Amino acid sequence: MAAKKGAKKGAAKKGGAKKGAKKGAAKKGGAKKSAAKKKTAKKATKRTPNAAFMRAMQPDAALSAVVGGNPMPRTEITKKLWGYIKKNGLQDQKERRMINADDKLKVVFGGKGKVSMFEMTKLVNKHIK
Repeated sequence: MAAKKGAKKGAAKKGGAKKGAKKGAAKKGGAKKSAAKKKTAKKATKRTPNAAFMRAMQPDAALSAVVGGNPMPRTEITKKLWGYIKKNGLQDQKERRMINADDKLKVVFGGKGKVSMFEMTKLVNKHIK
């Protein structure tokens, strides 16, 4: 009888191995599904810029002293303004989001000596037509 019990235990172990093999087969099937999903993914289309940002705007006299007097898009005005700030070292060293205004920028910022970079865009919009 002991031999029969041993045979049954051995059979149980083999049965467990087969179940494990079935789980592995199920995982492989899942991998095939994900590969199929990747093939059906849409290709990325190139973004078009918003026309409102690309329209040429005329800076007034105060702002043109900093960025130039030619009409240019808002994005270009912001780039030139940041170029001026970096060139003259006007960004606060301790609190980097603050801009220390010099004489030219004080006029643009409405007389404020220190302005946050988020407030700066709002103040600059008042000087664009």
